Amino acid sequence: MAMDAEKLRNWKFEDVIQTFTKRDTMLYALGVGAGSDPLDESELRYVYEDDLVALPTMVTVLGYQGFWLKDSGTGVDWRKVVHGEQAITIHAPVPTSGTFIGRTRITGLIDKGKDRGALLISERDIIAKESGTHIATLVSTSFLRGDGGFGGPSGPTPAVHTLPEKAPDATLDIPTLPRQALIYRLSGDMNPLHADPKVAAVAGFRAPILHGLCSFGVAGRALAKLACGGDASRIKHMQVRFSSPIYPGETIRTEIWRNGAEISFRSRCVERDVVILNNGLARIAA
Repeated sequence: MAMDAEKLRNWKFEDVIQTFTKRDTMLYALGVGAGSDPLDESELRYVYEDDLVALPTMVTVLGYQGFWLKDSGTGVDWRKVVHGEQAITIHAPVPTSGTFIGRTRITGLIDKGKDRGALLISERDIIAKESGTHIATLVSTSFLRGDGGFGGPSGPTPAVHTLPEKAPDATLDIPTLPRQALIYRLSGDMNPLHADPKVAAVAGFRAPILHGLCSFGVAGRALAKLACGGDASRIKHMQVRFSSPIYPGETIRTEIWRNGAEISFRSRCVERDVVILNNGLARIAA
């Protein structure tokens, strides 16, 4: 069945109501590698219940609709869907526990042309159910590689942040574990591509790959250390373009360029010298 662009633009989502415990908060942090050095007190706060703090990137697993594009009603060739870009904006401190509302909507569908795919842009608000506090806004771009040429608008496309053309001001290498994806998926993204070698092989990978949003969380940890004095709660905005996959067990090197409260960044796989997160921009509170 061909993609129904009008139906997709007007896709109705039910609110996702999700209760998160402190255990879930610690599990997410372990999933992005926090606590790899148990003596690092700047990261112990994310994985230990005394004075527990939530990593701001945790909002990516709150109120998640799941892989809804696999619904046959969309007409999308879901096997060719990849996560293209992700942005988060934090409006209020992320609680370590509570019940959250995830409210998703489609904000754009761009036709790149036949054999060039389409871009689907969605937004998700994260709201604390009891207080009504707006915690965060997420903007995601999905690249529908098999669904271009439907006659839709060719723009405007999301603006891409340009990185400085000079050596980075600072870098940090963070190794991932061979079992990193198996831990991260317990926070909600159960796509077998990240766990089952047979599924990964069909998709053209030599092994299950790490979730892009896990790499995003690792980059958030690096930003906290390089630009926030170890305090990740100072991160108020992050945006990236996913440019290449990384395998669990490889090392993520995050490079940053400072410009006051704005930090440009990218992350690469050290072992293969491949950029995995590109055109990154973060905004940091004082």
